[in-house]
Amino acid sequence: MNKTLKVISLLLTYPTEELQAASGDLIAALEDEKALGDRRRGLLTAVIKDIAADDLYDVQERYVLLFDRTRTLSLHLFEHVHGESRDRGQAMVDLMATYEANGFEVDTKELPDYLPMFLEYLSLLPQEEAAELIGQTAHILTALKERLKKRKSIYCNVFAVLESLALGKPDRSLVRSLLGIPEDDPTDLEALDKIWEEEVVTFGGNAGENSCGPDRLQRQIRAAARKPADPSAPSAQATH
Repeated sequence: MNKTLKVISLLLTYPTEELQAASGDLIAALEDEKALGDRRRGLLTAVIKDIAADDLYDVQERYVLLFDRTRTLSLHLFEHVHGESRDRGQAMVDLMATYEANGFEVDTKELPDYLPMFLEYLSLLPQEEAAELIGQTAHILTALKERLKKRKSIYCNVFAVLESLALGKPDRSLVRSLLGIPEDDPTDLEALDKIWEEEVVTFGGNAGENSCGPDRLQRQIRAAARKPADPSAPSAQATH
């Protein structure tokens, strides 16, 4: 499951020319995950091919409209649970402490609840522990899957696979509660401006320029293609 989580982490990041060029490596990494199964491998392969085949600017625009300008599709997990309450801040502090306690070094401008970052951390854990932590977010992942499915987005495949990797089933009442939140209009620029007026908090030192740039992406792609380390290891370090 280690490689699968690394690949999914990459697929949920902002599409780049480098990501498109690495499609073959990502598909090969999934082929190495024998336990993944044909169905789940097929769902993820379809997303990889879709991102690689389309015009880069079109793929990027689609991503921004979905995940950056639609709050109900936010890739920040605690956004769906805590909104802008104080509880969200404390939850992020706790999550950052968990990362640091397990040797996962966060050196990026992204908040710790950013789903691709969370998945990269999980890819370093033993499979059962990773599956349990995915299960704790399963209601969010299921709600995102259903919203994306409603929009006929290929990205719903990613969340269907994540849902299947979780230990346990999502709480249906929590899923209904999340799906009951009205959908955003990504073309409402006034509402978007209000979101960006909120101050961005940086969790992690030295989050300098290009901290999420091509060098970091290339390291992730190489890591996804490599055979994972001993799954019994409780932690490892990843530099962002």
